[in-house]
Amino acid sequence: MSAVEKRSVTIRGHRTSYSLEKPFYDDLVAIAATRKLTLAALVAEIDETRPRDTNLSSALRLHVLEWAKRATSA
Repeated sequence: MSAVEKRSVTIRGHRTSYSLEKPFYDDLVAIAATRKLTLAALVAEIDETRPRDTNLSSALRLHVLEWAKRATSA
């Protein structure tokens, strides 16, 4: 299994961090590219829509999972 890496991002002027395994990070980068967004913009979008009881790292993983499910069912 891939090691978890901590990364930092600025969202709406606030510096925060998240931890993801490399495969999740790589898919997140690919999703951002597909949507023609910067990675920071995609992370900010996910952060805005996540339930407040879900941490950012989990919300990012769930977003990647949902994206993959939609791609396979299309």
